[in-house]
Amino acid sequence: MRRPLLAARTAAAARATAAARARATAAARATAALAAAILTVAVPAAPARAATAGPVILIHGYNSSTATWDLLVTRLRAAGYDSGDIHTFGYRYRQSNVTSAERLADYVRDVREDHGGAKVDLVGHSMGAVVARYYVRTLGGTATVDDLVSLAGPHHGTHMLSVCRFHASCREVLPGSAFLRALNAGDETPGAVDYRTFYSKCDLVVVPYTSAMLDGARNTDAGCVGHTEFRLVPSVAEQVIAELRN
Repeated sequence: MRRPLLAARTAAAARATAAARARATAAARATAALAAAILTVAVPAAPARAATAGPVILIHGYNSSTATWDLLVTRLRAAGYDSGDIHTFGYRYRQSNVTSAERLADYVRDVREDHGGAKVDLVGHSMGAVVARYYVRTLGGTATVDDLVSLAGPHHGTHMLSVCRFHASCREVLPGSAFLRALNAGDETPGAVDYRTFYSKCDLVVVPYTSAMLDGARNTDAGCVGHTEFRLVPSVAEQVIAELRN
């Protein structure tokens, strides 16, 4: 009787061992699957190349330089833009805005040649937005520009720049100037260009703040942002990128 009992116990032990191994295998598989799922969530893929209609040209304002765009350039790259798609246009901000716009026209032509003739997006801060508008309105930019984004541009003038009226660019953006009368005569947003402006009621340079708006554009309140801060505030940069990617 001992041998059959021993055999039964041995068989039962074997079955228990097999069941334990099966449970261990299942647990290992479940752990591996969970780890894979966690890694998939924790390590996202690199950002895809941004879906843009063309290269981006950033235009600084008065008393500034191309370095003013460091934050936006960094965020554009993080959003998937190639470095070769981001261009910063520098110019002599004291000269007439007409001259600066003519230089911008040359720059746009060169950029488009390097990008197979694609249309460009323009982002201008302060005086740079006025330069961009003059190019679009007067120098054929309606045929070459997809988006024009204006950050605190004094499109209808500001008396706050009277302190630099000895420079042509500042004289041209004083309220009622011949330059602004010509720039704003008729349609302020001509062509098929997508116009977007950002303004702030806390802007102490573009006064009144409504001067930064354009008839026919999407005019957006950026919140309480100082004039120079438009190019430094992450929330503004995010909205600009969203506009360019539409």
